[in-house]
Amino acid sequence: MKYGSTRGGTDPVNFVEACLQGLAPGGGLYVPEAWPAIDIVSTQEPYAALAARVLSAFAGDALPADTLSTICRSAYAGFAHQAVAPLVQTGANQWMMELHHGPTLAFKDVAMQFIGGLYDHVLSARGQRMTVICATSGDTGGAAAAAFAGSDHVDLVILHPHERISPVQRKFMTTTGASNVHNLALDGDFDACQAIVKSLFADTAFARSVSLTGVNSINWARIAAQIGYFAAAQAALGPDRPLRFIVPSGNMGDALAGYVAAKCGLLTDPEIHCGVNANRTLAEVFKTGRLERSSAVATPSPAMDITAPSNFERVVYDLARGNTDTTRRFYEAFLQAGSADLPVDVKSGLEASCLSASSVSNDETDHEMRRVLAETGWLICPHTAVGFSAATHLPVVDRPTIVLSTAHAAKFPETVERATGRRPELPAHCADLDARAEVFEQLPANLDDVRRKVLNLAEVPC
Repeated sequence: MKYGSTRGGTDPVNFVEACLQGLAPGGGLYVPEAWPAIDIVSTQEPYAALAARVLSAFAGDALPADTLSTICRSAYAGFAHQAVAPLVQTGANQWMMELHHGPTLAFKDVAMQFIGGLYDHVLSARGQRMTVICATSGDTGGAAAAAFAGSDHVDLVILHPHERISPVQRKFMTTTGASNVHNLALDGDFDACQAIVKSLFADTAFARSVSLTGVNSINWARIAAQIGYFAAAQAALGPDRPLRFIVPSGNMGDALAGYVAAKCGLLTDPEIHCGVNANRTLAEVFKTGRLERSSAVATPSPAMDITAPSNFERVVYDLARGNTDTTRRFYEAFLQAGSADLPVDVKSGLEASCLSASSVSNDETDHEMRRVLAETGWLICPHTAVGFSAATHLPVVDRPTIVLSTAHAAKFPETVERATGRRPELPAHCADLDARAEVFEQLPANLDDVRRKVLNLAEVPC
């Protein structure tokens, strides 16, 4: 199993190298040279075992199967629910998949706990240390902090938009007490943070000097590790039943994992619908065939306040039948002009694919939190509410609908209480979060300032 760049211009690498590098040279994203065929999951298969089997198909001979099994067992042993991603019924032919049973109460834990174990195993065997950089719109940073805190082989640098994430999200990042975890609050939005990360990777001399790697959803290991819960849902509801997944989406990594699961034969004729908030870029490209950047607006679902969904590039590449020239030209045009029309064959392929998208307003998000509470007695987070709201606007179909619950309501207590009048409580294992001491540094959203800070943290002369 080899991996190349969506934009070409690089030699193929194996799974481990694709994961350690994060972003491919030249700004492209790593993708497998071919989709592996994977046997459908059994309901008798424990989550760690099914995750290891799926990941083994993508790792090829880069990692032994028993090593992957060990990493996965360790990664998911600390989840609060043995099923890792349990399904609960919320209505007639509708389910919610709870993805918030990890250490930081968000779906990002499912992949990040695996990645932390993978990096520790590989870097320990090589006697290496790397600098992991992570731009976050809220949950990725906390999940990365939990996965890498105390690591002997990783310095973690987290960039988050100052005062644009919830206090609970921030505290999961800033209260580890680990000397290898460094938090930078930037005066800008998530897109500015993500652009800085991409620029640091594009500076190959800099990236080499600090042994830079990334664990955003641009990292292929994030996508591969999230495929497992789509497969688990298919097994639980029947291997031959077409399913509709509603995925709250920002950077589109989670929805892409479902798309890849379908490509590998793990899903049966699925629909994968991206529910986005008032930052409508993803919904508009599905509607018009034009990818157009805009300024991010603040919403009740801040982890999805993204206007340049990175993982859409992998969809463009796949629908272009692996044509790297087509993908590169499209994204060069988008970078230069801030907008670009999809190539004709990509646009028609997108219309025929299992993917779709729609946008949900702030008022609709609040309404959905109230509705779900009234009908089920459950408090849901605003991102999950975007998914539920998107589901209510879709045509009724004769297939189970699964809304992915991407975070625990307690990560957004102020937002949930404002909408519902009820304040969600943190689970027992993190109930002391507010009492923990925070450590972070505020910086301008400026590439040079961040570069200097990372050099200093890595103890490299400026």
